[in-house]
Amino acid sequence: MADTLVLNADAKPYSILPLSTISWQESIKFLVLERVTVLEWYDDWIVSSQNWETRVPAVVMVKNYIRKNASVRFTKYNIFLRDQFVCQYCDSQLPHRTKCTVDHVVPISKGGRTNWQNCVTACGPCNVEKGDKLGPRPRRQPYKPTYYDLVKNKELLNLKLKHNSWINYIR
Repeated sequence: MADTLVLNADAKPYSILPLSTISWQESIKFLVLERVTVLEWYDDWIVSSQNWETRVPAVVMVKNYIRKNASVRFTKYNIFLRDQFVCQYCDSQLPHRTKCTVDHVVPISKGGRTNWQNCVTACGPCNVEKGDKLGPRPRRQPYKPTYYDLVKNKELLNLKLKHNSWINYIR
C-alpha cells in the first residue's frame, strides 16, 4: 500500500531523513480530526465506511507548525550519507549502502572513539587493508554534519517517490 507525504505548516517536508511519511490510514485519521489539509489525492483510490467515503490523501500539510530537532543522529547510514557513499581512502563511489563499511580513522584498539570525528565511509578492501593501523589518513577529515548537510546530500541521491506529486514538495 502507499504512504502519504507529510509537510510541515511551512509547506516543506517535516523530515527528509527519513522522508516524512505516514500510512494512508493515519492520513485519513488526521483528516477526520482536522489536523491536516490535503494538498494532493491519489486519483483512483477511494475508501469508504457505511456512511462516509473519501479519496486517499497523497500529500498533507499539518495545520500547526512542528518544530524540528536540529541535532543529527549518529548512525551508519548518516555517516555514509555525510560522505556521499564515497570511500574516503580510494575515492570510489560505492553502490548505495551495499558495499559501504565504517572505518575508525584511529582504531578502537589504539584508543579511537566511535563518533563523527573518527568514523568514515570505506569500501571493504580499503577497510581490510587499513586494519587497525593508524594510516593511511582519509582524503577528507571526518566531521559532525548538520541536518542541512545531510539533507543536501540526500537530495543528490534518488529518493523513492510513491506519488508523482511528491517531487513538487521535496525540492
